[in-house]
Amino acid sequence: MITSYLTHPDCHHHDMGPEHPESPLRLDAIRAQLMRSGVLQHTMQSDAKEASGDQLLRVHPQAHLTRLDATAPDCGHAAVDADTLMNPHSLTAARLAAGAAVKAVDQVFRGQADNVFCAVRPPGHHAEADDAMGFCFYNNVAVAAAHARASYAAQRIAILDFDVHQCNGTIDIFKDDPDVLICTSFQYPFYPWRYLDARHDNVINTPLAAGTASAAFRQAIERDWLPALHEFRPDLVLVSAGFDAHREDPMAELCLEDDDYYWVTQLAVDIAARYAGGKLVSVLEGGYDLKALGRSVEAHLRALLGLAYTA
Repeated sequence: MITSYLTHPDCHHHDMGPEHPESPLRLDAIRAQLMRSGVLQHTMQSDAKEASGDQLLRVHPQAHLTRLDATAPDCGHAAVDADTLMNPHSLTAARLAAGAAVKAVDQVFRGQADNVFCAVRPPGHHAEADDAMGFCFYNNVAVAAAHARASYAAQRIAILDFDVHQCNGTIDIFKDDPDVLICTSFQYPFYPWRYLDARHDNVINTPLAAGTASAAFRQAIERDWLPALHEFRPDLVLVSAGFDAHREDPMAELCLEDDDYYWVTQLAVDIAARYAGGKLVSVLEGGYDLKALGRSVEAHLRALLGLAYTA
């Protein structure tokens, strides 16, 4: 399979301070691991370009964009919330992250790639329609889904999110939209505290207790996600690829292993192959232990490429 790898050097310029876990070092750790393993060389590499205002406006109101623009500092940092800071380069990086997801959709619908991984930051799945939070400014996968609808008439879009935190922003934007199926696994109860117990017909919640490890995670995904995905029959699969449910990650208390990310990615690839002509776009979300993040993304890319998993 042809797997595209999208990133941009300017994603490194967004910085929230030396102690912040959502650091530019995350992208360095991913690239270093993929280079060492030889996996990166199997991909088709190119740079993202910024999402346009019109592309962002499909999921965020103008007031949200205006508020972020007004908050951006000329120097130093400005706080969006207690955990989310902006520097003068943050919104450029955020537009590149959303733009990578847009370019990825173009690539799979134009037959330029079978699937795509977007190695970008800041992440996006906590960004609600009118609220930046949780290290996120624009909702990257939501922008991708809206672009697929507007430009390629995608009718049934599945969004799979295996980050340790629930994708409250994605739910906020697409709740009760019958043409978007959201499958989200997450530690419960845990941040973001919003939408954790909300009931929407198009949202498959898979809450996991602290300490949940590989076997219970896989059983829950097979029980909750697979029946819904087979019934939905998506014509595009989007993945919010967060790797902070890893047992080595300091952010939370789930206990997944590297090969769990290979397994869940294979599941997503199989669904895309069966119903969507293979069209799958994955966008980086969380993952904060640098060594575990690099190894987990390698496992993810191996599954996207159709390569065997090696421990």
